Amino acid sequence: MRNRVFFPQESLDEWMADDRVDFSGDELTMKGESRRYRVVEAVRVLREVTEGPDANELIGKVKSKAYLAELGAELLDTSMILGENAYDVVPGFVGAPVGSFEEHRKSLGEIPADSASAMSDEELLAAFLAKPM
Repeated sequence: MRNRVFFPQESLDEWMADDRVDFSGDELTMKGESRRYRVVEAVRVLREVTEGPDANELIGKVKSKAYLAELGAELLDTSMILGENAYDVVPGFVGAPVGSFEEHRKSLGEIPADSASAMSDEELLAAFLAKPM
């Protein structure tokens, strides 16, 4: 299965303000590393707040807004209602890397010094997140 990563909207807003990422259509590009991710709107489900059973087993998972709409969920900012349940959620996007990590490296030609030691998408993301804002 291809790696996926959740990008919280709040973090994306900060990265865009700092000109660290570019967001165009359904693609997010980490500037500097030029790593691209195909993204869709999603939420990370934090907790069920009515103390009812989590019948759909959503707590702790990231789900696309399209999937949740199919279930009948209503989303408003950081809240979601699904049937008799209410949840706290983190809005954002879930993304999958475009192409393999090896293909990405080959397409760069010269590898940026700050990400040259990265041997995987996970290490590349860790280096990106470790940079001061």
